Amino acid sequence: MLHRPHFKEYVLARLISMAALIFIFSSVIFLLVINDATVAWSAIALLGFSFSLFIFAISKGAKRMQNELITINTYLQDLEKIETIDYQTHFFTKEFEEIKQNLIQVLKGAKKREDLKQRYNAKLKLKNRQRADMLSAIAHEFRNPIASIMGYSQTLNEDKDIPVELREKFLAKIYNNGNKIEALLSRLILWNKFESGETTLHKSEFDIYTLTQEVIRSLEEKYKSRSIKLKGLSVNVTLDRTLMEIVLKNLIENALKYSKDEVSIVVHSDVLSIQDKGVGIRSQDIEKVTKKFYRSRTHNWDNSMGLGLSIVKTILSLHGTKLEIESQLDEGSIFSFKL
Repeated sequence: MLHRPHFKEYVLARLISMAALIFIFSSVIFLLVINDATVAWSAIALLGFSFSLFIFAISKGAKRMQNELITINTYLQDLEKIETIDYQTHFFTKEFEEIKQNLIQVLKGAKKREDLKQRYNAKLKLKNRQRADMLSAIAHEFRNPIASIMGYSQTLNEDKDIPVELREKFLAKIYNNGNKIEALLSRLILWNKFESGETTLHKSEFDIYTLTQEVIRSLEEKYKSRSIKLKGLSVNVTLDRTLMEIVLKNLIENALKYSKDEVSIVVHSDVLSIQDKGVGIRSQDIEKVTKKFYRSRTHNWDNSMGLGLSIVKTILSLHGTKLEIESQLDEGSIFSFKL
C-alpha cells in the first residue's frame, strides 16, 4: 500500500520545497543586483533566517492541527465504545470546532439508537423467556388431564364388560378433566386479551354480596365436602360484573385448593376479604405469586399456570384497586381488595 504522509509532514514538505526555491531565486537576484557582496550576503542571511522562523511557526500550527485531526479520528474509530466526548477540548480552528460539535451530535444519536436497541433486545428476550415459561406451564397443566382422559378412554374401549357403575365413574372423570382443560384454555385466552390490551370494562351496578353468593354456589358443586362461610352486608358497586366474577372465583378457589378447613369471606362497605387456614405463603414469595408464570416449590403453589393471581391483579388494576395479601406459612392467608 502506498505510504501517505501525515498532515504535518505533507505541509512542511510542500512549504520547505517552495521556501527553498524562493530562497535560491532571491539569493541569485540579490547577488546580481547588489554590488556590495557583504550587503548581498547579509540580505541573503536575513532572508534565510526569516524563512526559518516562518517555517517553524507553520510547523507548530501544522502540529496542532494534526493533533486535532488525530483526536477526531480517535473518536470516530471508537464511536461504539466511548461513552462521551471530551467537551473541554477546544480546537484551534473554527472548522475543526464545528466538526467536533457535529461529532458530538452524531455520538449522541448513535448512543440513543444503541440504548433503544438494547432496550428492545431486553424486551425481546423477556418476551421469549415468558413464551418459553408459558409453553412449559401449558405442557405441565395439560399433561395430567389429557393423560387421565386417554387412560380412562382406553380402559373403556378395551374392556367391553366393565361394570356400569365403574363405566359411569370413568365417564365422569373424563368429563371433569375435559372441563379442566376448557377452564385452562379460557384462562389463557383471557390472559392473552390482557396482554394485547384488547380488554375493555363494561361497568354496571350490582350487589357484590349477591355475586359472591352465586360464585360460592357454583364452587360448592365442585368442592362438595368443603365449607365456605360468607359474612357481611349488601354493597352496591359499579364494576365489570363478568370480570369481578372471575376475580372472586379465582381467589375463593385458590383458598379451597390450598387449605383443608373452611374458607371465610367477609364483605364490608369498602373492602372484600377471603381468608383460609391453609399452607400459607412464604414472606419472600408474597410479591412473586401475582407475577405471570410464577411457580413456587413450596407446597406445589403452581397458581394455575402462574396466571390465576396475575389475572386477578390485572382485573383489579383496571378497576383502580389492587390485591392485598397477608400470609403466614402453615397458618393461612388473607386475600383482600378495596371496593
